[in-house]
Amino acid sequence: MPPADAHTGAGTGPASQAGTGTEDTLDLQLPDEFLALFGEDEPATVTPTPIPASLDGPLSLKESRARGGSTSTEGEDVSTGTVTGAGPGTPGVTSRLESSDLLDNPAEWRPVTTPAGVFQLVPVRLERDLAVISRWMNDPAVAAFWELGGEEAVTAAHLGPQLEGDGRSVPCLGVLSGVPMSYWEIYRADLDPLARHYPARPNDTGLHLLIGGVSNRGRGIGTTLLRAVSDLVLDNRPQCARVVAEPDLRNTPSVSAFLSAGFRFSAEVELPDKQAALMIRDRAHRAQL
Repeated sequence: MPPADAHTGAGTGPASQAGTGTEDTLDLQLPDEFLALFGEDEPATVTPTPIPASLDGPLSLKESRARGGSTSTEGEDVSTGTVTGAGPGTPGVTSRLESSDLLDNPAEWRPVTTPAGVFQLVPVRLERDLAVISRWMNDPAVAAFWELGGEEAVTAAHLGPQLEGDGRSVPCLGVLSGVPMSYWEIYRADLDPLARHYPARPNDTGLHLLIGGVSNRGRGIGTTLLRAVSDLVLDNRPQCARVVAEPDLRNTPSVSAFLSAGFRFSAEVELPDKQAALMIRDRAHRAQL
């Protein structure tokens, strides 16, 4: 296992973060347009956000993977070089995700300057990106958590429901200084099966990621990019008050990177395929963390 992307001192792990005093469960009046998504007449109060009928039932491992799998900061080195013409206007098959309203159009989010270089999220194009994403998924450190090793068809089957779906989950390449070096999934956590396992709020936005290179691990790049991407979410999604993630509790480097990027440990969550650390970055605390 590669070293952590970020290191935290003693007492900053999940056990000591749980009592932060920030309450996740509260009575709230959901807006009419949100209730309309589910065809309900009554708002939820302290129970998790309702899930559409098509997502009812237990969250299976297959479901979990199709909506993002595990959160990891691991990956294999990228050797494909610069993404040429990787912006929204790139010729080729255009995914409906590039005009996704549910996530406020991630394809239009501007590049940001980070301490590691200029970073941009570029929505995945299957014909262009499948080979490199599949190669990352076959790195043993990644496969241990994402469980998507094997032929390219395995990765394609994971990407397909997102690329062909309604835009509630958008797979992206993370491009740093012109080089694709990470894989991200930006998703509506409140519309995801995850919402059955924690007190979701309207427009909660989730992150899954992997860092695609040994040379990019253990140097704080994961932490830098987690902060940058969660900032992008909060900057471009004014209705989103929280960015959430649920890394495997066993993935200590990932949990550490989230803590160092301004997320707090909220709870230990039992999911069908893993014990997860529910990590939350609050808009209200953004300036302090």
